[in-house]
Amino acid sequence: MARARKSWHEKLEKPVAGLPKVVDVPDKWVKMMGGRRVLVPTPMMVDELLRTVPERKLITVGQIRQRLAQPFQADSTCPLTTGIFLRISSEAAEEDRQAGKKQITPYWRVVKDDGSLNPKFPGGVESHAEKLKEEGHEVVAGKGKKPPRVVDFESSLV
Repeated sequence: MARARKSWHEKLEKPVAGLPKVVDVPDKWVKMMGGRRVLVPTPMMVDELLRTVPERKLITVGQIRQRLAQPFQADSTCPLTTGIFLRISSEAAEEDRQAGKKQITPYWRVVKDDGSLNPKFPGGVESHAEKLKEEGHEVVAGKGKKPPRVVDFESSLV
């Protein structure tokens, strides 16, 4: 018998054994991970941080990783788990929207470190751009295969 697929909210809220934790990474991973001591967060830690970003403000993935790491005296936060947990948080927020909730996690206020949009968010870059434009941000098309980006995004960072 096939099991029912977990909802995004179940993935977001399920405690992950052993997390959060700080790990020491091998020398060959230090550059990729952003330091030697790296935090592996929980999905809820990422979601809670996103909920603090005010309307018309932005936060980069790099800022998220640094802010999560600071209380743990870690050099950075794992980029892989941060990306996965951003996706879970965004999908759970859309579940909330579809359920009629008014206060949802504002995942669309997250941009990549260069101001570009995230194609893995619900609805892709088109939906991401639309939500940002609704908050007053100017979004321009990317060149070539690059995704769209927010114009002068640095002036809107938290």
